[in-house]
Amino acid sequence: MYLKSLEMVGFKSFAEARIEFPNGVTAIVGPNGSGKSNVVDAILWVLGEQSTKTLRSEKMEDVIFNGTELRKPLGMAEVSLVISGLDQVKVEGQNGLPSQLSEYQDLMITRRLYRNGDSEYLINKTQCRLRTFGASCSIPGQEPRDTRSSPKDRSTRFSTPRPRTAAN
Repeated sequence: MYLKSLEMVGFKSFAEARIEFPNGVTAIVGPNGSGKSNVVDAILWVLGEQSTKTLRSEKMEDVIFNGTELRKPLGMAEVSLVISGLDQVKVEGQNGLPSQLSEYQDLMITRRLYRNGDSEYLINKTQCRLRTFGASCSIPGQEPRDTRSSPKDRSTRFSTPRPRTAAN
C-alpha cells in the first residue's frame, strides 16, 4: 500500500491543492512557508485526528481556509486521501469495514468540516460513521488505530517499517 494522492479544498493555507505522490516518495521538501506542515496536518486530519493541538490549531474550525486578499474565506474544509495498492493487501471486514474493499485497488478517504461544526466522513465517496472511518485507517496486520495514543506513538506506527514476510 502507498499514498497515491492528496486533494485539499479549503484546508488551512490551501484554498485548492492536489498532490500526486509517485510510488516510493518518502519525504516532502520545500522552502519555509510553503505548507509542508499543513500537508502533514491534512493527512493526519483526513485519517481522523481529533486533537486540535496535534493539528496546531486552537479549535477545529481553524483548519478551514480563512481567505486572503485575493480569495474569499471558504465555508468548509475537505481533504481526500487516495491510498493505492489495496489489491496487494488482504483486507478483512472488521469493525464494520466491508470486506468488499478488497475488490478495489484504490481507497479514497474523505473528511469534510463545515463552519457550523458539522462534519462528514466518506470512504470511496460513500458516507460513513467516524467509527467505521477510523477502522479503515488502521494499518493491515496491526491493531486498529488507538485514538487515545500519543501523537508520537501514532507517528511511529507510520514510520516504523514492518518486517517483510513471504506474504509481503
